[in-house]
Amino acid sequence: MFQDSPIYDRLIAERGDVPTQVRREAERVSRELEFVMQPLQSIGRSQLGELPSPPPPPGWQRNALMPGPGQL
Repeated sequence: MFQDSPIYDRLIAERGDVPTQVRREAERVSRELEFVMQPLQSIGRSQLGELPSPPPPPGWQRNALMPGPGQL
């Protein structure tokens, strides 16, 4: 990645190859997450029943009803 980079080489020697360590840890966590999620992925939506819809995002929405007769 960094060819002929004495500063980078010195940092690797002093601190270790942090980007490689982070990449390996991220890959390990990703594998563990896939393993943990497998049972949920194998269960079909019909077996779980209908899941509730997620709530609408927060913020102003223009979906209020107009007042009916006699409510003004």
